[in-house]
Amino acid sequence: MPQPEPQQESETAITRERKPSAARLRPRDAATMIVLDRRGKRGPKVLMGRRNPNLAFMPGKFVFPGGRIELGDRHMPVAGALPDYAEAALNRQVSRPPHHLGRALALAAIRETYEETGLLLGTREHGAPEAAPGGWEGFARHGVLPDLEALHLVARAITPPKRVRRFDTRFFAVDRRMIAVEEPGRVTSDAELTELAWVRLEAARKLDLPFITRAILDDLEAQIAADFAPHRMIPFHYERYGRRERVAL
Repeated sequence: MPQPEPQQESETAITRERKPSAARLRPRDAATMIVLDRRGKRGPKVLMGRRNPNLAFMPGKFVFPGGRIELGDRHMPVAGALPDYAEAALNRQVSRPPHHLGRALALAAIRETYEETGLLLGTREHGAPEAAPGGWEGFARHGVLPDLEALHLVARAITPPKRVRRFDTRFFAVDRRMIAVEEPGRVTSDAELTELAWVRLEAARKLDLPFITRAILDDLEAQIAADFAPHRMIPFHYERYGRRERVAL
């Protein structure tokens, strides 16, 4: 569980990794992307993927694409910066946040979405970028520059203790219109995600979901209703003394 001061739980991906017991395992910074389709009259859809059943962490569960920060995420060029409210919220309740933490998290979500689904989020209006190493080569190949200005910060959540892996995850949302390129072949029976589905929120809640994914769907629905207004509440989910907590960032 998080310590009494939840901001002390976060660490950066470049911090030296320790090997504590499962109960004291510190979470690693990670980011997740919710790709949202608000076209049509029957309500919004979200893109969800089923995790490979052979994985140690959340096998067979439906999730949003995402993963931890990699070194290249700190150096990839972008077309636009994160909104100010998102940058501010991402630095709250974090002990000594590193420079450009929000930028690295947003880029991690975009890169992981590409690696897991084949979807490149961004713009082709500025020509091919000079790609950072470590997963960004496809953006240079397709001439796609990530656009952080199009992202909405939805929530933050820390994996409870005694899990095989723990992450301090920030959830972003982006409109489906920001998909610049769809590269096939990423979702297979041997990949991290074995299937993808565009599902409406009510249908998504009926899937085999981790608890936190279900909670984030509720947060997402409320923020869609508010049209992602900058003054809206950004929830922070964590466990404290064995109890689930939900506070505002």
